[in-house]
Amino acid sequence: MDQKIFQLDNGLRVLLHPDRSAITHACLIVDVGSRHEQYGKFGTAHFIEHLLFKRTERRSTNQILNRLESVGGDLNAYTTKEYTCIHASFLHPYLDRALDLFEDLIFHSVFPMDEMEKEKGVILDEMASYQDSPEDAIMDDFEDMVFAGSGLGHNILGLEDDLKSIEQQDIRQFINTHYATSKMVIAISGNYTEKKLLAIANKVFGRVAINLWDHAAESFQKPKKQELALTRPINQAHYVLGGHGYGIYDDRKTGLLLLNNLLGGYGMASILNLNIREKYGIAYTIESNYSLYSDTGLFSIYFGTDEEKVEKALRLVRKELNKLKEQPLSETFLQRAKNKFKGQIALAEENRMSLIIAEAKNILDYDRVVTLSEVFENIDKVSTKEIQEIANDVFGDDNLSSLSFIPEE
Repeated sequence: MDQKIFQLDNGLRVLLHPDRSAITHACLIVDVGSRHEQYGKFGTAHFIEHLLFKRTERRSTNQILNRLESVGGDLNAYTTKEYTCIHASFLHPYLDRALDLFEDLIFHSVFPMDEMEKEKGVILDEMASYQDSPEDAIMDDFEDMVFAGSGLGHNILGLEDDLKSIEQQDIRQFINTHYATSKMVIAISGNYTEKKLLAIANKVFGRVAINLWDHAAESFQKPKKQELALTRPINQAHYVLGGHGYGIYDDRKTGLLLLNNLLGGYGMASILNLNIREKYGIAYTIESNYSLYSDTGLFSIYFGTDEEKVEKALRLVRKELNKLKEQPLSETFLQRAKNKFKGQIALAEENRMSLIIAEAKNILDYDRVVTLSEVFENIDKVSTKEIQEIANDVFGDDNLSSLSFIPEE
């Protein structure tokens, strides 16, 4: 079924993805995240996401939490470096209830002082939990290192001193500046007609005042490569190698997504897993990742191993990267990689919540929904020559920084 996109008079866009399931999945995404925060107030976007559930003009915390749970629904939220998202799953008859709750949380939260202090403690505990997980902490620290000096160069959770300093006026200023109706999308996957959804959306969100401000994030400036080794109270060494990739508007992103998938993406048959973990038994976990942002990207390879095996593991990783730079893939190998990647993408679309959130992001980024057939068509266009050119660009020595966590003596 075809998706339908509507725009309300206040600039807020609404997406309907028709689905005959008895369960509805809905999200409201705001085009703002941690990269839009002011220096000295890092953590504001994520803090707001927590506080949205802590009292509104019409509801207490308990009423917010029970509004959907009382009818078997689920409500949650998350923050990234460029987005803030509230999402919910519920039975078909409760669309009015869910959208009314979304509107209340986004436009009528009151941010009480007592709840702010409690949530600061919760987030400080969240920060501490990440430090207890070096495989997570090193990825965050690596991204901070690569994007140092930009809005992307700090953790989504923020900094401890910054978080403690955030006051009510900082919250309201951030919302007034960035929570524009023109920067929001509501997306619904469910069994509704266009007429019914538009009627509900106008009833609930039509009363919201128009706000078309456009506050773009600062442009990203690429810093020099770095190599950093830090000691930590850990038993195993952790290592990340990587650098800048392509942003969401760069046509080369599809080739790098494909290259990342065949090199160390999802599954056990990746190049790195077969040629390092399986062949030599060095690293229990070895993988590659590619994160896309509006104006840049981050490619990285992570592995964890015994400290004395780090150098050998790194030599083997660089050997595989050099192969991709020096030798074009065979057409047969590339076609297998394309088939695998397309199959994984199609399977991922079975998760309807993930699908509707992805489509909402499409509207924010491209002002339309990118179809599965378009994605497949772009993958099919990638050539062995393009893969080699991307490998030489992204895996070039001047682009690859490194960060390692080494066990303390």
